[in-house]
Amino acid sequence: MNTAGVRHRERKRTIYSMLVNVRSRPGRRGTGQLCCGNLVFDCALGKGGVTRIKREGDGATPSGRFRLLQLRVRGDRIVGPATRIPQQTLRPGDVWCDDPLDGRYNRPLRRAPASSHERMWREDGLYDLVGILNYNLRPRIRRAGSAIFLHIRRPEGKPTEGCVALERRALLRLLAVLGPNPEFAIDAAPRKRRARSDLRRSA
Repeated sequence: MNTAGVRHRERKRTIYSMLVNVRSRPGRRGTGQLCCGNLVFDCALGKGGVTRIKREGDGATPSGRFRLLQLRVRGDRIVGPATRIPQQTLRPGDVWCDDPLDGRYNRPLRRAPASSHERMWREDGLYDLVGILNYNLRPRIRRAGSAIFLHIRRPEGKPTEGCVALERRALLRLLAVLGPNPEFAIDAAPRKRRARSDLRRSA
């Protein structure tokens, strides 16, 4: 076997893995499946399901196509994840503004404001590695939802407040095969069609 050729093909697949498909599971709100090339992982989604009309505080994951812009990494817990996604180091005090009335709505801040915000420096490990999806960033629409991330899933697999979450090892494997600025296509599971006999009975 030509091992050099195999490694070359693997590097090419890594560089050009630019699309990630995320779909909710029918009848299981808050859970989904993430697919990227040959990788398939279970994931957690918003407790409000997947929605086309996102609103602040609804607990839903927005559907659509979003770029993964950068990673925020907690360096005291994860050292240099293997990825081509641009990285920044998380620091104590880092927050994300989620107050629609604040002019800094849906933006990262270095210090906690008096208004509502999401703490990025967490003790539960969910944001040890967090990817920023470009949902509602340009333009920013008030009350259309904020802080939509790709992050580490809770051990018990509970739904998120609207983010996409993977088990820690799965997230590291995914990041290792992505090229810079990949796209996430998020969609709800297709609705089941009712049988004709059911339609006749309901008529």
